[in-house]
Amino acid sequence: MDQRVSLITLGVGDVGAAKAFYEGPRGRPALEVEDTAFFQAGGSILGLWGRGKLERDSAVTDAGGWGGITLAHNVGSQEQVDRVIEEARAAGARIGREPATTAWVGYSGVFVDPDGHPWEVAHNPGFQLDNDGNVTIPPA
Repeated sequence: MDQRVSLITLGVGDVGAAKAFYEGPRGRPALEVEDTAFFQAGGSILGLWGRGKLERDSAVTDAGGWGGITLAHNVGSQEQVDRVIEEARAAGARIGREPATTAWVGYSGVFVDPDGHPWEVAHNPGFQLDNDGNVTIPPA
């Protein structure tokens, strides 16, 4: 299997509310099918689907807690981290960690969406971003 993530689907309590949160300044969904919204996210897709439906489809039991995954959005500067965190705050996100310098010599902050999905927004000078925002690990 290729080391690639093509689609991330977030289980949400209210698809309409989640859609409104995610479309904000980032734009409308690229596709809506039944009660599911899909956003283009660079070379991947971000999907929003009802939590119960996703639970059944994924053959898991939803205990209602954090699933042990934090999503990340890498940007090209500290100023961009600050801007994205402020956009999320304005859209109704809870800020879990204000932007600050990190132990790994980067700069990041964390917002938590209305359904409890944490997103780290990071500037990592050790990672390479191309003009389309795709991140790569530099060769060793």
